[in-house]
Amino acid sequence: MSPPEDIPADFAARALFEPIAPWLARFVGPGLPSHAQLDALLAKAAPGVLSGGGAPIRFVLPAADAAGYEERIFDSGEVPTRRDDWHDFFNALAWCAWPRSKTRCNQLHIDEIESRRQAGLSGRGPARDALTQFDECGIVVVSSESDIAALLAAHEWEEAFWRRRQTLRDSTCFLVFGHGTWDQLRAPFVGLCAKALYRVVAADWHTLNESERLADTDAWLAQQLSARRQGLSPRVFSPLPLLGIPGLTPDSESVDYYRDTRQFRPLRRA
Repeated sequence: MSPPEDIPADFAARALFEPIAPWLARFVGPGLPSHAQLDALLAKAAPGVLSGGGAPIRFVLPAADAAGYEERIFDSGEVPTRRDDWHDFFNALAWCAWPRSKTRCNQLHIDEIESRRQAGLSGRGPARDALTQFDECGIVVVSSESDIAALLAAHEWEEAFWRRRQTLRDSTCFLVFGHGTWDQLRAPFVGLCAKALYRVVAADWHTLNESERLADTDAWLAQQLSARRQGLSPRVFSPLPLLGIPGLTPDSESVDYYRDTRQFRPLRRA
């Protein structure tokens, strides 16, 4: 019998898997779904989702051809997806949860490729590095308390995670975007970090149901990625130590936990 960690549904109730929990819960047996199952899942979760180039998204085996990853998605809608690979499985679920933002990322990659080509520049450049980084390990922190968002962005970990713990619990959602982060959360480790964008909302935002909050944040994120295109680099995103979030690990039930600077590093001042 396969161990529990090989069953997608076992992750559905875990913290930080909320954006993809409804789809994880469908797969109650060991092993990962086929390409056909993923295509069917996407058709129900995000009907009509297209690549940046307007092609219907579908999941296919990687091919040893000349086309780059983002170019292939843009031109054909084909998302290279390895069989029985958790990392790629989570990427497929990210398309289900964040269709607008995934499409926008693909479009921005192609825009940057063309822009650098026309400028005679080689290499990927900081904008594509930032997009790839956020695609792998991004998280959107949505809070109705502007002070909490500001404290986290300023690396005031003890103040935000400990002294204002209940306020954080009541006001703040941590919505993972990066499929690589979900893969790492299968076996969390000290120092596990995501790259955050912070969003401050009105208090009544929390009255929306989970699917409405996710769709609203997906639209916001797609707009933010476009708005930040000029000057986009990995420095735009703020590091967030995920095991500091209350409830992620029993170790966080002590103030001393947040004083370990190996994990909770102060903000580096310019």
